[in-house]
Amino acid sequence: MIRSMTGFGEAIRDVQSIHYAVEVRSINNKFYKASMRLPEELEGLEAEIDTRLRRRLTRGSITLKVRMSDPTARAAYRLNIEALQSYIERLGQLPHEVGHPVPIDVAGLIQLPGVLQPPSDFESRIEKAKPVVHELLDLACDRLIEMRDREGAMLHQDLHRHYQAICTRLERIAARTQPVVEEYHQRLRQRIESMLKDASIHVNEADLVREVAIYAERSDIAEEITRLNAHLSQFRDLIDSDGCEPVGRTLDFLAQELLREANTIASKSNDAQISRDIVEVKGAIDRIKEQVQNVE
Repeated sequence: MIRSMTGFGEAIRDVQSIHYAVEVRSINNKFYKASMRLPEELEGLEAEIDTRLRRRLTRGSITLKVRMSDPTARAAYRLNIEALQSYIERLGQLPHEVGHPVPIDVAGLIQLPGVLQPPSDFESRIEKAKPVVHELLDLACDRLIEMRDREGAMLHQDLHRHYQAICTRLERIAARTQPVVEEYHQRLRQRIESMLKDASIHVNEADLVREVAIYAERSDIAEEITRLNAHLSQFRDLIDSDGCEPVGRTLDFLAQELLREANTIASKSNDAQISRDIVEVKGAIDRIKEQVQNVE
């Protein structure tokens, strides 16, 4: 099935007075790329969260935000008075050493190593938070995937419309190939007979047939049409598939191959109708190339 790479999902829950929120966003990317913003106390869970995220999302630029707030007093960090006193005593000696007063910034002191220490139950808080965060992450991913599926359904309709347009034009081009050679045969005969009419010279049929054969070989697009149809058949199978495997990269490759064959047909054709049809085909392929950039 077609799934977009663009989506958003959020899950929120309060557990024992602690507020948890997990938010997942995704946009287009050729590969999987995750960016995470976790609370300081949950940074140790980053590897687990990334592994869990990779199992759910295979492509896209993913932004994950986790918030955890505890309004109760038990969340407060402890102040290490001994460490703070040691820093203050050392700073008190600096004016004598440098020869001028040294201001003391309380906010700066608190940020010095060892001054603030996590709550005594820090490890147990992380263990309690882990299953909640994992559950909310799965729920947020479910909602993001639902949005991706909805956008994927619209992408499928658009891709199918372009596919049908290409097939219709390609049928017209295929039906036109033989008449083009026959018309060239007639035009060549008429042109030569007109040029040789006054000289009373007749056209050598063998020479005429040989010239038409050279033209037919030079302008033959049957092989390109066959390859285009084969690519289109695979393209249709992929966008109509009920499987959950990502197909975006394969569709992108097929779009490039479709355009390659269409360009070859355009370079070989000297017929106005075929030229008009192949321009429409190339336009539809370009729109497909744009759309599949957003397919997972």
